[in-house]
Formats: sequence, structure tokens, C-alpha cells
Amino acid sequence: MSEKEILVVVSKVKDYVKSKGMMTSAEAVPALSDAVYKMIDKAIERTKENGRQTIKPQDL
Repeated sequence: MSEKEILVVVSKVKDYVKSKGMMTSAEAVPALSDAVYKMIDKAIERTKENGRQTIKPQDL
């Protein structure tokens, strides 16, 4: 299986974490991106179950 594309803006994530007085490990960003993939996949399932093709905020 090919490696998934990172779905988050790394610099923005690091800037936000830094603004909170913390640091970001090299493994954190891919893990965050994986969490986003899972969230989107669940939203897609919910959207299909509701007979729609458009993901809405309530699907997330």
C-alpha cells in the first residue's frame, strides 16, 4: 500500500503547537493526518447513510 498524503499544513500545526508553549515531534504530524483521514472516512460513511453526497458539519 502506498503512503498516504499528509492532509494537514505542517507549518500551521507546528506554529499552533508552538504558540501553546509546546514542541511537535516528527511522528506527531503523520499521526494527526491519520486522525483526519479517519474523521473524513467516518463522515463519508454517515453522509452515504443519510442518502447525500455532500459532507456537512454534522457528519464530522
